[in-house]
Amino acid sequence: MVQRLGRGARYVERSIEHVFDEFGLHPYEFYVLGVLRRSGKPYRMSPTQLARTLLLTAASVTHRVDRLEKAGLVRRIPDPDDRRGIFVELTPRGLGLVDRAIEAHAAAEEYAVSGLTPGEQKELARMLRKLLLTFGDTRPDRPK
Repeated sequence: MVQRLGRGARYVERSIEHVFDEFGLHPYEFYVLGVLRRSGKPYRMSPTQLARTLLLTAASVTHRVDRLEKAGLVRRIPDPDDRRGIFVELTPRGLGLVDRAIEAHAAAEEYAVSGLTPGEQKELARMLRKLLLTFGDTRPDRPK
């Protein structure tokens, strides 16, 4: 059972990695773009907010933002309220790319569970949640 769980996880991870490859993104770049996208218009956050949201160090955020900025997907803009501060903002190109990548990511996730009926999907989600609690996971389920 545990081996099947691990094998299933590897299949899902590979299918999602193919999505990232299709868009020329590393998973960690996708997460930064996704967080900015979910922040809502104007799709910007401070590096500190990004670090807190992604549970990363400031140095890790800087490295990721540098790569995304080089690719033209984000830009750094000055904080109008604090001369020392900056914001990281999605560019129009970054917004378009992350929207397409999110759509493809969701399709890959749907495909991963497409062999199960809706009822089986709910039951699997319930059982996996119970399994995660065994390991001390305390994050609440996302609303469906």
